[in-house]
Amino acid sequence: MSKTVVHVLRHGEVYNPGQILYGRLPGFRLSELGVQMAKAAAQGLAERTVVHVVASPLERAQQTAEPIAAQFGLSVGVDERLIESANWFEGKKVSPGDGSFRDPRNWWVLRDPVTPSWGEAYRAIAERMFAALHAARVAAEGREAVLVSHQLPIWTLRRYVERKRLWHDPRRRQCGLASLTSFHFDGAKVVGIGYSEPAAHLVNLSPTARTAKGA
Repeated sequence: MSKTVVHVLRHGEVYNPGQILYGRLPGFRLSELGVQMAKAAAQGLAERTVVHVVASPLERAQQTAEPIAAQFGLSVGVDERLIESANWFEGKKVSPGDGSFRDPRNWWVLRDPVTPSWGEAYRAIAERMFAALHAARVAAEGREAVLVSHQLPIWTLRRYVERKRLWHDPRRRQCGLASLTSFHFDGAKVVGIGYSEPAAHLVNLSPTARTAKGA
């Protein structure tokens, strides 16, 4: 059976001076540091055999994919299944103490952390991401593919593949900015999952990078 690797890349840092949860809102692009993170991710893949690059339709994901595609002489495809998860708090500030979570008018939204009640169901996220993962595996069979997505979808996909419960503590996600979660296939079966942070040196330059909202 053929051995294939699908790297699922989280986008770089986003320019977000208002510090809101931007989710699927249009117009949120990479910061200058985020552009450098995307280039670092591309450099981290330079010796790989990448033949397929696809990204979420959101600007920050498309931007992150561009240097990788250019490096391998490829175009960036779009897969709606890689998009950020829907969230009721989109467009609002959700930092501790800013009022969105503390406002009693919003408490009904937080009633069910397992589904969750404030956004797209974890199961729906997992299933669409898993379908995108296998589509990329087929497209790059025997070589490697890169999918660019967002923190929650990537982490949900990993937990789904590892057969862990999908609801979780977001503070414990292993999915830094411009990080790679790599799924190793033998035929159609996942035989290993790797994780790397080729832009870690840049993430460390930003005091807000590890808590970037709507990522």
